[in-house]
Amino acid sequence: MSVLVVAAHDGKTVRANVANAVAAATQIGGDVHVLVAGSGAGDAAKEAAAIAGVAKVLQAEDAAYANWMAEDVAALVVKLAPGYGHIVMAADNVGKNLMPRVAALLDVAQVSEAIQIVSPDTFVRPIYAGNAMATVQSTDKIKVVTVRPTNFKAAAGGGSAAIEQIGGAGSAGLSNYVGAEISKSERPELTSAKIVVSGGRGLASGENFKMLETLADKLGAGLGASRAAVDAGYVPNDYQVGQTGKVVAPDLYIAIGISGAIQHLAGMKDSKTIVAINKDEEAPIFQVADYGIVGDLFQIVPELTAAIEKK
Repeated sequence: MSVLVVAAHDGKTVRANVANAVAAATQIGGDVHVLVAGSGAGDAAKEAAAIAGVAKVLQAEDAAYANWMAEDVAALVVKLAPGYGHIVMAADNVGKNLMPRVAALLDVAQVSEAIQIVSPDTFVRPIYAGNAMATVQSTDKIKVVTVRPTNFKAAAGGGSAAIEQIGGAGSAGLSNYVGAEISKSERPELTSAKIVVSGGRGLASGENFKMLETLADKLGAGLGASRAAVDAGYVPNDYQVGQTGKVVAPDLYIAIGISGAIQHLAGMKDSKTIVAINKDEEAPIFQVADYGIVGDLFQIVPELTAAIEKK
């Protein structure tokens, strides 16, 4: 049975994690088809067709999908579902919004944030904020699975899949698009950044996050934060790294003023190298750090930034 990968996109390009989802789908077995639903999404469909391992791209053109309302796209996925044994999507903010709706409409149990494909019906996923791994087996005829992108190496390019035009399912009439306030930054997006600099409650204010912005800019890094810093209003919530935020696995993760609650560790402990700066030598973050500096971040961060600038 074929696998359907649902691709999130901005109309012109598919999200980088679609290649990770395709990689996971190929491990399940069978032909991999990619759904690109949108309005004027031809460029995104071509990009999806170029991912290695994709056998076919289904391009659904409909004005109802122009703004990717989850209720409308879910109805389309459910319409296509009988032709597939698995429906797969990356576990990002779009996947977490869409796929539970699909699973509910199909009356199946979703397998969330799979980090390993054991067999077509068996998956490994983290539980208890990543402190334990559960191996789960699904007996549902159609398996709805979200995968954690950081655990699957992105499929390469060079593919040449056929693009099939399919009709849309129209609007479900359950929601209306009002508008979007999208933050723009010259820094890399958190989930794709090779280096991430994150700050926590120890920064004490949003004004002090400017220190981290300077450091991040010198390193060409993405800027993140703990939930405590976000809840305190220091930075916007799209900076949040952790169980209820974004999951990252960069080559270098620098945690500054972050104590290391298990919810935060769940979002970054797979980073290749972790550097922690904290005045509390008993802070849990040091248990996962490769390098730890115990001291005053307000002294250490400017010195670190100056040293990098000299380099």
